[in-house]
Amino acid sequence: MNLTYIDWLIMLVYFIFVLGIGFALKRYMRTSNDFFLAGRSIPAWICGLAFISANLGAQEVIGMGASGAKYGIATSHFYWIGAIPAMVFVGIFMMPFYYGSKARSVPEYLRMRFDEKTRAVNAFSFAIMTVFSSGISMYAMALLIQTLGLFKGIIPDPYVFHVSIVLSAIIVLGYIFLGGLTSAIYNEVLQFFLIVAGFAPLVFLGLKHVGGWHGIQQTLPTAFTHSWRGMAHANTNPLGVEWFGLAMGLGFVLSFGYWCTDFLVVQRAMAADSEESARRVPLIAAIPKMFFPFLVILPGLIAVSIVPKAMNKVASTQTAGITAPAPAAAADGSAAIAAPKGIIPVKTNPVTGKAVLDEKGQPVYNYDLAIPVLLLNYFPTGILGLGLTALLASFMSGMAGNVTAFNTVWTYDIYQSYIKKDGTDEHYLWMGRMATIGGIILSIAAAYAATSFNNIMDALQLVFSFVNAPLFATFLLGMFWKRTTGHGAFIGLLSGTGAALLHHGLTIPMGANPGIHGGWLSIVHTYPSDMAMNFWTAIFAFATNLIVTIVISLMTKSRPDEELVGLVYSLTPKPVEHHMRWWEKPSTLAIGVLALLVVLNLVFA
Repeated sequence: MNLTYIDWLIMLVYFIFVLGIGFALKRYMRTSNDFFLAGRSIPAWICGLAFISANLGAQEVIGMGASGAKYGIATSHFYWIGAIPAMVFVGIFMMPFYYGSKARSVPEYLRMRFDEKTRAVNAFSFAIMTVFSSGISMYAMALLIQTLGLFKGIIPDPYVFHVSIVLSAIIVLGYIFLGGLTSAIYNEVLQFFLIVAGFAPLVFLGLKHVGGWHGIQQTLPTAFTHSWRGMAHANTNPLGVEWFGLAMGLGFVLSFGYWCTDFLVVQRAMAADSEESARRVPLIAAIPKMFFPFLVILPGLIAVSIVPKAMNKVASTQTAGITAPAPAAAADGSAAIAAPKGIIPVKTNPVTGKAVLDEKGQPVYNYDLAIPVLLLNYFPTGILGLGLTALLASFMSGMAGNVTAFNTVWTYDIYQSYIKKDGTDEHYLWMGRMATIGGIILSIAAAYAATSFNNIMDALQLVFSFVNAPLFATFLLGMFWKRTTGHGAFIGLLSGTGAALLHHGLTIPMGANPGIHGGWLSIVHTYPSDMAMNFWTAIFAFATNLIVTIVISLMTKSRPDEELVGLVYSLTPKPVEHHMRWWEKPSTLAIGVLALLVVLNLVFA
């Protein structure tokens, strides 16, 4: 790839601007509340854009593009049933608890509702999860830089991957260390608009090249262009999961577990200037979120719709143009479920540079590069710089979101609770900055662990199935059943995580080797795909936690009602909306969002 000075200038201006925001906000970081919660002073619309942008990391942009290429339009389920309903739920029902209780973090809410040991389990597991998520974004960014050859001729090829990881870590560390959550939020708003500006032209040019949506439908198997067709059985759709596994595993457990309990996104809503604003934040975010499949999933479908010979810039590389045989129909004669590889390149080990082969000796395709190869073909000078900047911005937002959540949980829920309980506010502000450095270092280690996956969405959903899935059962019972006890929540959380671990150790996705993908204990069941296995891991974790928590709670003594006011739905005064105009009410927003969601599902069914 040959970048001109205009492309480099666009990227340089972006990085200078990002760091400049950190320097500009440093003087306002006087207290730990300013650093960790932005002083709870940011308007709802800014928090709403940050709420969605914090999720616009590598998992959203590269990961969804990869899943679009690997699984087809069924990837839209991650939005239309795997995000929007949960975002509506957290805005209407859960934000009054988070914001009204004055909890500084999700683990702290668990301490207020249950006890210290339940908070400890969530704090440590969440800290580990944020490190892995940040590392995955870091890995994706380094892989992109290495694959596109941004440092070709500047840094020796064997060192590009390593240098890219270090550089991305330094930039994110810089603006979070200086400006804390406020810096992260305002950068996330900037990154949101950059991503839209960078990807909208890509989709337009790609669709024009392949003949629009109709052209994609003519090129790809039917199962890849209909979101619900073939969901009756696991072997008749690309995801490899039947409708129950999809609806329960993704639509309920994983989605509600992420959007309702993950402090990464909840923290943005808690930074709002009022409880009313905090309730509107997820609902405002849900509107653009609904349309993001057209920006991030469509490029993946376009990439596998293109005949490699037509891609002059890409077909000349070593890996492009290697295609798989045409897909065969399923055994029952239903629609084919294996997609053509199009221009998807073969995965190479980022350290050794050698092609990665599966257990049958066949090349493994790197779906994570679906969007980058389109950028190389369609974007000219200047616009290419904008597109690359949009990609880099998505990685930055993903890394920054996880690091700000990590430093808050570490400082408030681990360090202050178990290491130094009597420190000054100035000391905790200093510790937050040190935790930022520590989180970045740990993320670097996680980035190297992520190299064994060819689709980062598979890796992320695996992490979520271990942490968020069992946690959602704890929150669901804790907020809506006053009889839930601290002992029940604690033992349930441990049991749910243990069930996820056991399921992962006894099952494996088709074509994978025992190890990080599963089957490290024994193989008693094989799933059609990594994603199907993740969904069922989440289901087992959630169900185990739910059952164990109920049983233990019935055997132990619950807290008096007066101690649970503001923490349990039935004992908390309902938010007042009568003073708001009808279009300002969260309930009105929620109804409008859900109605639009139904329309989208029907159109692409």
